Amino acid sequence: MKKILANDGMEEEGIKMLEKEGFMVATEKVPQDELVEVINAEDFDALVVRSATRVDKALIDSCPSLRLIARGGVGMDNIDVEHAKSKNIQVVNTPAASSLSVAELVMASIFTMARNLDESNRNMPTKGHTEFAALKKKYAKGIEVSGKNLGIIGFGRIGQCLAKLGLGTGMNILAYDPYIPEATLEMTLNGSQKVSVNIKTCSLDDLLAKSDFISLHVPGGKVITHAQIKKMKQGVMLINASRGGVIEEQALLDGLNSGHIAHAALDVFEDEKSPRLEIMHHPKISLTPHIGGSTEEAQQRIGKELAEKIIHFLK
Repeated sequence: MKKILANDGMEEEGIKMLEKEGFMVATEKVPQDELVEVINAEDFDALVVRSATRVDKALIDSCPSLRLIARGGVGMDNIDVEHAKSKNIQVVNTPAASSLSVAELVMASIFTMARNLDESNRNMPTKGHTEFAALKKKYAKGIEVSGKNLGIIGFGRIGQCLAKLGLGTGMNILAYDPYIPEATLEMTLNGSQKVSVNIKTCSLDDLLAKSDFISLHVPGGKVITHAQIKKMKQGVMLINASRGGVIEEQALLDGLNSGHIAHAALDVFEDEKSPRLEIMHHPKISLTPHIGGSTEEAQQRIGKELAEKIIHFLK
């Protein structure tokens, strides 16, 4: 019997698919410092993780029974992929399953920033009873998103999904991706009508200079620093639902405090064990705790896709 350790959990449908094929699936969370011992004691064939569990070189070298490492989600920065492959361990992920969920969170952030919903929601419970008129005046200066330029850095699955949503609200799309010169977006409207829209990518400098909103969808690195912020429009709004550190946090804070950046929305952080307090308390940052792909529908798709890949490889 093949044994699977889903250390960061797994959707029930995926577990049932695996069990139907004769796999044993363990879902009880094993602490990081006990993983090697448990994997070796039970001779697990596959380890399924999300972002919480680290699969580094030491763990890979210490667990000879592992044949497969599966990541529920897109990024694999918590897995030493190259070393796993050098040990003939297959590494898979689910890049498409959560694309729509992440894109929808970004659109929610865009609307939130455009109408100051996050700051208003923080102040209404404490000041609304006594300062209603003042708050109404303060938050009456929102903007419409229709007609605005949405810059998308990284035009893969999630970026293209976001572009479709942006087009649906009347936004103009500016996309940058060094590996994708253009993309044709296939959209279904009102359940049946098919529409195709061709988007040609532009230079990063062009995107930075013209965008009213900028959303990042790249696997890592420092993409936005002080130098890039200087090239942006006054009053730009930034969203990061990709990887912590893609927007350098100190540069972001400086841009917000100077007024060059009007607002930001962060779902990911440089230090997710303890995000810096200046970020957590800044009145012009909308915050979510890394939930981009965390919808019921995305989790179901992730569980099903993981199960299909595990079955395909191990059987």
